[in-house]
Amino acid sequence: MNCEIDKDYLQKYEEELTQKLLRQAHDLRCGAEQLYHTEDLEEMWHKIAPQYMVDAVPEIAQYPTVAIAWAGYLGMGLAHLWDKDWEEVLRREDVYASLRDPRGFDEMDEYIIEGVIGYLLDSKTAQGFENLMRSLSQTALAQIRHEEIEPQSEMAFHVFARTTKVMFRIGASCELYRLGYKYEVR
Repeated sequence: MNCEIDKDYLQKYEEELTQKLLRQAHDLRCGAEQLYHTEDLEEMWHKIAPQYMVDAVPEIAQYPTVAIAWAGYLGMGLAHLWDKDWEEVLRREDVYASLRDPRGFDEMDEYIIEGVIGYLLDSKTAQGFENLMRSLSQTALAQIRHEEIEPQSEMAFHVFARTTKVMFRIGASCELYRLGYKYEVR
């Protein structure tokens, strides 16, 4: 495969996965049929993605759904903070570390739900978030496996990176939807 074909393949993969996960979130009544997004959140993902990948890639072998799902939780948490006080977030020295470090990577999901969004972990809403992220990450993992890419190859890394980007965007979209944002065409 040459680089031009790889980029086209990756773009198509990303678009198809986005649509599949959007439909799934909508069917679970956790998201709109359209992707809610902001330039602020898109820029933030590009800023924190390298750090996220350092933490997530070692988890792929044993905990692949965690490696995928935690990107969705990051999207949710940052969308919540975007709505609440984005200027405060931008003043943080290391935005990613501010979400990861309070409980560590393994429990970053719990910190985002409890410490950022503000739900007790045993609440119905928190359980709903967990069910949503588990379901979406399982679908994303199934899609990765369906692609039949050689494990631990350069292409496998790029597909994983695109998958986490999609999960971040879906997580953010679901939280913006939950907060009552509406998509309007002007």
